[in-house]
Amino acid sequence: QIIVNNEQPQQETQPAEGTSGATTGVVAASSMATSGVLPGGGFVASAAAVAGPEMQTGRNNFVIRRNPADPQRIPSNPSHRIQCAAGYEQSEHNVCQDIDECTAGTHNCRADQVCINLRGSFACQCPPGYQKRGEQCVDIDECTIPPYCHQRCVNTPGSFYCQCSPGFQLAANNYTCVDINECDASNQCAQQCYNILGSFICQCNQGYELSSDRLNCEDIDECRTSSYLCQYQCVNQPGKFSCMCPQGYQVVRSRTCQDINECETTNECREDEMCWNYHGGFRCYPRNPCQDPYILTPENRCVCPVSNAMCRELPQSIVYKYMSIRSDRSVPSDIFQIQATTIYANTINTFRIKSGNENGEFYLRQTSPVSAMLVLVKSLSGPREHIVDLEMLTVSSIGTFRTSSVLRLTIIVGPFSF
Repeated sequence: QIIVNNEQPQQETQPAEGTSGATTGVVAASSMATSGVLPGGGFVASAAAVAGPEMQTGRNNFVIRRNPADPQRIPSNPSHRIQCAAGYEQSEHNVCQDIDECTAGTHNCRADQVCINLRGSFACQCPPGYQKRGEQCVDIDECTIPPYCHQRCVNTPGSFYCQCSPGFQLAANNYTCVDINECDASNQCAQQCYNILGSFICQCNQGYELSSDRLNCEDIDECRTSSYLCQYQCVNQPGKFSCMCPQGYQVVRSRTCQDINECETTNECREDEMCWNYHGGFRCYPRNPCQDPYILTPENRCVCPVSNAMCRELPQSIVYKYMSIRSDRSVPSDIFQIQATTIYANTINTFRIKSGNENGEFYLRQTSPVSAMLVLVKSLSGPREHIVDLEMLTVSSIGTFRTSSVLRLTIIVGPFSF
């Protein structure tokens, strides 16, 4: 309801229908009847017809009623005062404008409510995420209304958010959980990383094993796991191992030790010496081992001349032989065969160990009338050298002939069992 008052003093009269010249601050009285419809849904009536105790009724007073939700602009006139409907106020342009009770703080909404300004009024509502229960706004637990989240829903006052299990992350829609490829994003594995759904696993290269943290790799000491990896010595290395052999040997097939024949590679013997290779080394022996009164024959035999009186009590011939055996060889073991090179008719041959068997390491077994086998009966540990004289006695069956010959066998025992 808008009341327009003319402040100029006038004699109070009742306007007659169709009277010209009587005007108000809004329209000329001559342009309408005592009451008539205004544009915008309001209407005009004479003061006498509508005046109430709250209104002044002057000669030129008109009461204009219209829809409070659609106030009409009143022509500018500084002498006019506008009375606006509830929820509106006069602007500096003489327009009834809405009062924003929410901004002005004149609303009566509760502290847990939100003030919503309306045209000519206001409303109190619960904020988003809350619902009215009685006179209070209570939180809506969105997590009880599935399906909001793919994996885990966390309710908060007035809202909620989604969480993913370890190994997953929220997609762009903040709802779906997608697997995190830890091997690409933040590879924590020391060597090999394999992504699996929701997690990852670490693996190690050959020769390594996972440590207790399941991320780092520790070297496997293969040398401690087995004593049979290498024939001689195992050397642990990062991620692997290698085998070593002692001096005089070389590694074959990665693990086995094989003797190096120094006589073929690094022969350091003099010209008057012969090189003899044994397991783990070599020795130099004289090419002419004969000692007086023996002389060397083209057959590399040391023969004592019959014409020399000293030879009557000595073996007729001495043959020098050399052999090598490994340390701690299993026993009993046949190691060397001796055989007569000259066979006489009507003779008997016997074989014996003449010297070098003081500790009983050997036994000589006759295998035929003209041969015998030297048997190792006690294990020998090297490195060491044994010189054994094997004698063959030849006696005529009619007692007219007797002779002997010696095979001087040098046995070199290597330092190792390989």
